[in-house]
Formats: sequence, C-alpha cells, structure tokens
Amino acid sequence: MAGEWQSAIDRAQRNAPFLARSLERLPELAALLAAGDLDAAFDYCAHAGDGADIGVALRRERLALALTLAIGDLAGVLSLDEVMARLSAFADRSLDRAIAEAARARTTMDSVDGFFALALGKHGAGELNYSSDIDPILLFDPAVLAHGERSSPAETAQRMARDIVRLLADHTDEGYVFRVDLRLRPAAEVTPLAVSVNAAASHYESAALAWERAAFIRARSAAGDVERGERFLASIRPFVWRRSVDFGAIDDIAQLRVRIREAYGGEPKLGPGFDLKRGRGGIREIEFFAQTHQLIHGGRLPRLRSSDTRAALHALARADIVEQDVATQLADAYARLRVVEHRIQMMEDRQTHTVPEGEALERLAHLDGFADGAGLLADLEPHMSATAQAFDRLLEASETGAAKQRPVRELVAASPLADESAMADRVSGWLDGRYRALRSTDAQNAFRRILPPLLDALAASSEPDRAIVRLERLLEALPSGINLFRLLEARPALLDQLLSIITLAPPLANDLALRPALFDALIDRSALDLPESVPTLRRRMMRAEPQGNYEALLDRIRVVTGEQRFALGVQLIGGVHDPLEIATGFATVAEAALQAALDGTVADYARTHGSIADSEMVILGLGRLGGEALTHASDLDIIYLFTGDHAAESDGERPVSATRYYNRLAQRVSVAMSVPTAEGPLYEIDTRLRPQGAQGPLAVSVESFARYQRESAWTWEHMALARARVVAGSFSARAQVEEIIRDVLCAPRDPVTLRQDILKMRSDMAEHKPAKGPLDAKLLRGGLVDIEFILHFIQLRDRVALDPRLAKVCETLVHAGTLTREFAEAHDFLTRLIVAARLLAPDLAVSQGPSGEALARACGCADIDALLHRMAEARQEVARTWQTMFDERLEI
Repeated sequence: MAGEWQSAIDRAQRNAPFLARSLERLPELAALLAAGDLDAAFDYCAHAGDGADIGVALRRERLALALTLAIGDLAGVLSLDEVMARLSAFADRSLDRAIAEAARARTTMDSVDGFFALALGKHGAGELNYSSDIDPILLFDPAVLAHGERSSPAETAQRMARDIVRLLADHTDEGYVFRVDLRLRPAAEVTPLAVSVNAAASHYESAALAWERAAFIRARSAAGDVERGERFLASIRPFVWRRSVDFGAIDDIAQLRVRIREAYGGEPKLGPGFDLKRGRGGIREIEFFAQTHQLIHGGRLPRLRSSDTRAALHALARADIVEQDVATQLADAYARLRVVEHRIQMMEDRQTHTVPEGEALERLAHLDGFADGAGLLADLEPHMSATAQAFDRLLEASETGAAKQRPVRELVAASPLADESAMADRVSGWLDGRYRALRSTDAQNAFRRILPPLLDALAASSEPDRAIVRLERLLEALPSGINLFRLLEARPALLDQLLSIITLAPPLANDLALRPALFDALIDRSALDLPESVPTLRRRMMRAEPQGNYEALLDRIRVVTGEQRFALGVQLIGGVHDPLEIATGFATVAEAALQAALDGTVADYARTHGSIADSEMVILGLGRLGGEALTHASDLDIIYLFTGDHAAESDGERPVSATRYYNRLAQRVSVAMSVPTAEGPLYEIDTRLRPQGAQGPLAVSVESFARYQRESAWTWEHMALARARVVAGSFSARAQVEEIIRDVLCAPRDPVTLRQDILKMRSDMAEHKPAKGPLDAKLLRGGLVDIEFILHFIQLRDRVALDPRLAKVCETLVHAGTLTREFAEAHDFLTRLIVAARLLAPDLAVSQGPSGEALARACGCADIDALLHRMAEARQEVARTWQTMFDERLEI
C-alpha cells in the first residue's frame, strides 16, 4: 500500500505542476500521504486553517484537501464517488461559513435565519469537479432576515451576497476557495445577486424556462438556513416534477438538446483540443440524456428523481424507459470521463475539460496510468462513441422539422377522404378559431404538420364520419393544443395510438374527449404493462392526499382508475396483451378502487358515527367482477355484508345501530364508486343480487346472509354465488364468508329440479333479453350465458370445480373428463370476443374495415371472416355440450 502512495506522489510530481507545488508547500501533509495515513491526512486538512481568519482558513483547507484527494485518487484508494462527495461537502461547509460570516458583518444578529444557498449542478448532485466553480442560488426571506438599522432586508441580502462571493472567489496569496457563478438565479439579467423567496417562487410558477427545470433536478439546500431552503424546494417541486406532462416543455427540452450540439465550437473529434464536457459524446450529453427522461417521466415516477447521474440512469433502466445496456454504457462512460476530467484539472488547478496537446497530453496519460497519449485516447474512444450514439438517437426522436404551410384543400386532396370539397371546408372550420386548442398560430402550425397521417387514418376508418365527430369532440375538449400537437409530431408512435383510439375504439375516444389528460399516461413505457397488484394500486389511489380530505381521495381514485382502464383499452386495441389478461386487469383495477373507496368512506363516516367493535364491512363481488373477467363496459355486481352482532351500536358522537350503520355506509360506498366528481365517473354499481333483491336492505349481516342462502335463496341466486368472491375485507372476514359460500354450494340438490330450474331461467332470458347483434357473444344461443349455465349446473349438481373464475372451472372439468377441451377453448374464444368487442365493436355489428380487422387480431383470427367462422364453431361446440348435458337442442 505504501508503494502505491509513493507511486502516486511520484507521478504527481513528474506530471502535474500544481500537485508538485502543493507537495513542496505542504511537506507535513506530503509525509502523511507518503506513509499512506489517509485518516491523518484528512484530519490535517480539517485543521489546516486553525487560528486564521475565515478567508485564509478556507483557502488553506481547500489546498490541503485538493492535494489529499488527488494523491488518494491516483493511488487508487479513493473512489470517484468519494472524491466528488468530499469536494461537495467542502463546498457546503465553505458556503455555510461564508454566509455566517456575512450575516455577522451585515446584520444586527448572529444568525443566518432567512438566508440560504441552493446548490445546483454538480454541486447540488454531490458530484463536484476537482477544480470546479460552484453555481449557487442565494435566496432570502425578507420577513425573517435580520438587517441593519439603516438598510432594508433586500439591501442587507445584496451586501451579504457580495461578501460571500468575495470571501470565496477572490484570489489572494493563499489562493482561492471556489469560483462562484450566480447566473443560474431567476432572471439573472435583471435580478440582484440575492433574490427574495417570493420573487423566486413567482418566477418558477410563471416565467421559468425548460433549462431551469433541468437545473433543479439537482437542486439541494446546501448552506445557511437549510431548513427554510428545503421548504422552498418543496414548494416549487410541482414546477420541476409535473405529474400531468407539459408537452410544450418536452419540445423546449428537445430544442435544448439540439442547442447543446450546435453551441459546441471546439475540436469535433476526440484528441488534443477536444472538450470532454461539451464535446460530442461528452459528460454534458450523458447528464442531459438522463435529465431529459427524468423531466418527462419523473413527475409520475418519483423513483426517477435522483440527482446522481449514474443512479438516475439505472433508475430509468429499472423503469424500462431506457434500455439496460444503454444505461450501463452511459454510467460507465460518465465515471470514466469524470476521472479523466479530474486528472486534467489536477495538472494546473484549472477549471478545464479540454484534452491537452503535445507533451501535456503525454503527462496526462502518465498521470492516468497509460504509457502514452494514444493509449489514453484509445481507452476513452468507446465511451465517447457509446454516448454520442445514445444522444444521437435522443435527438432523432425529437427532431420536428419546419412547419409546412400547405393549404388545407391541398392536404385534404392528398388524402383518400371522400367528398373532397365538403371535407376541406370542415377541416378549415377546425382552424377558424372555434376550438381553444387551435386558436394560436403555433398550435395551428403544429396541427397542420400532423394533418396528413390524421386524414389518412380517418379515411381508412370503418366509419369515417363517426371518427371525424370523435376527433372534433376531442379538439373541443382540449384546453390547449400546441403541446399535444408538438408531442404527436415528435412521437409518431403516440400519434398512431391516438389515431387508433379515434378510429377503432369509440368508448376510449369518448373517455379521452371527457378527460384529455388521460393521454398523458401513454407517454410512459409502463402504459403497455398490465396493472400492478391490488394492494399496490390501492396504495397509489390513497397516496399523497391530505388526511381527512375525502373528496380529494375520491378524485384520486378516479384519476388512477381512469388511467389504468384507459391504458388497458389501448393495450387491447394495440394487441399488446391477450384480451383474457386485459379482462383480469380490469378486475384488478376495480377491486383496488373498491378497497380504496371502502377504506376512505369508513374513515370519513367514522368521524361522525364512530366504529363498531369487532365488526367490519365486507364486499362480495359477483359476475365478471367475482370471476376476474371484467370488460371496459362492465358494471360491478356486489353484495354488502357486515360481520359481528347486528344489534350492536357504534361508539361515535352520533351512535347508530349496526344495521343502520352499515346500510348507510354501503350507500356511501356505492355513491363514492358511481357519482361523477371533477375527475369524471367511475363505475355503475349493481346491488340487485343481494338477499331479497331490490326489496331487501342494502347491507346485511354475514349471519343473515348465510341463513338466507341456506333457507330462502332461489337456484339462480346460488348460480350467482358460484361466481362470488370477497373483494374487500380482512383475512378473517374473507375466510368466514368463503366458508359460507362453499357450504351453500356444496349442499345436496335434486338434479332433476336443478335442471328444470336452469332450463326455465334460460328460456325466460332468451325471451326477454335477445341478442343485440351478430357479435353478441354473451346472449346469442351457444354463447357465454349458455356456457355459464352449463358450468353452474355441473358445479351445483356435482359440488366440484368451485372456483369463481370460469376459465379455471373449465380447466378443472376438462381434466376430470366432464367437458371437452374444445368446450374450454370455446369459452376462452368467446370471452376474448366479448372483451374486445366492448371497445372495438360496441354496437356488436360486424365491420369489414379496420375495426373489424383489429377485433379479429385481438381474438387471434386472420380477418373478420375467420372470426365469424371461429365464432360459429365455438357456438356449435357449446350447443353440442348443452344437448349432452340437458337433452335439449339449441337453435344456433
């Protein structure tokens, strides 16, 4: 180890004039380093300025620390992370001491209250350069800052700012501490050196630019009144991390990326004169690559908000926003370039990032452990190339080109739309100012650029006129358009998704017209993922709402549910996942919404009426909810139950009996789930399957439910119970209700009576609820209703396969030999069809156009004719099974 320290010292003396001079100037520290005593060396640094005034003390500590970190780095003992962290920590201490000194000199109190420094850039990220300047923003609160008798808080703050800069940045015989650059402050060209918190907040809320958002990714309260600085950063967090994406900001960020390349005027290729920070493939491109993705996605994904560049890259990879190999390449490149950058700066203690030439390049190579400059450059080349390629792809993704001002009639004439003249007039009407989203010139220009693919998609639609109406509803609903139109131009894949929604899926288009913000969810790659678990979604729905703010909770549930259901719909029409998985996803989202609504309603209700000891509400899901196979249009069939003694009483200020307590609570949960709020509607709740139907109480005790099911329920109610599943309730309550359900379903029955009941019920249903169209996979004979009746007959007759999920029931019965594999496949196909048709053919009519093709693809068929053939086969298989089971022929 001592040999490594001495080797580092020797290399420093031969190749880095600044380090050689520092070793001569600090012989005691040089001896500690030669002995490899790092702890003693850091202790020496901490006390290097003892007894001197603050300016001298900080400069002496800085010199000692610079030497120690350099030799420790060259010896391989200190990692890049530790070097950067110690430099950043010293910058914090220096700023803090400078602020304290300025406060003592300029105020009547020995206090820094009301004055603080925000660290930005590499300082804020804890990644400070070896010979870096610092870019703080100095802020003050005029209501708190102490001030002199003859000066206002603002005047005092400006004098303090000048003192701080002078104390840290002036060059003296002892050197300097840090160069201080205050140009990152709000509106630096017109504002004083220290800015009031009110003026700064106003700037960030109304006038800040895209680069300022990027800068604040790495902002940190570093010195002075740190706690007040943290509160300030928290107050402007929405400016940086916007949950509802600002598409205009994305365009501004894209322009910044281009300007990074355009602004660099140095040597274009790696070699002498090349700037490792600003050049192509350099440090800044890595930082901006990470920050661009963070700004776009970090509002919705807090885990992406790291100020550490490499940590941010890896977080982006874990979120599937950046490919893992790209993140690894860039992180490795960042570490390597930062090490070489530091060694360039060690040579003369200059804030430079330029590769030296001639003999200086050879010395840099020796300092870095290479035999010559060519070896060093060869080592750097793969890192620079990987970075440049990644940044090139980022630029290509955002290039928008110049607006083409082609006349509307020419654009319409180039499209396949019929009735060219009438359509040209209609499109011209979109641009005449009637829609808020298209009133500005910039918005119209951006919209014109996406008109050609938009018109082509409308023309290809199965029903162009209806698709055009849906587009017009969306345009009418948009509060602003320029941001969205720019994004769609820059992201063709998103434009394709929007066109698919408008032309193929009327329900999704209607959702989007009601809530245009739903489109924000599609910019994340996670929009193509199936929903997370019920507990995770429930936590998201209940997150970040003020305690006791019930209305905010209901809005939050609708926001998350709406985004998830919309994303699932987009996944379905895009063929991303099997419709069976989509159906399960819809059920997962609904179950989470029910649990969140129940928890929030219980808490709100208890504030007035208290709670009932040893009692709770349980929600039983039936039908498609119970069977985990919802469609986009499904209602929620539920039964409200409660555990404990029905004669008990609540313990609140206004106590009520258990029966009244839970019936009121059930009514409130239904309202919470069904009544539209500012964030739109949620679900229709159907409670008609409860004991005694619409005539009975909304909520009954578990004991009453059990008694009713055993003694009074009809066959059709037990059939419904076969698809029942507890969707909200504690573990013990679930177990109690599930045991009741199993006992009821396992009760002996007369097969003849059961058969008669089922045949009569199906006959009545066929008479009163005929099929709504040729694609009605539910009500057509041989469809899903017949499948359900067959399965429930077997379940109740044989007391087997008691699972609410019909696909699982089919698998069990196929395995037992009771049903054929073809029957199970018919169930799966018809379920796919009904799930997909709810979005792609909501009128259940056959379409030979793109919507029919999309429906066929979703169901695994080549085209709509193949789908109809497969549907007929499935229904025939169900009819054969029906005749075998009931000795009754179905007319298909």
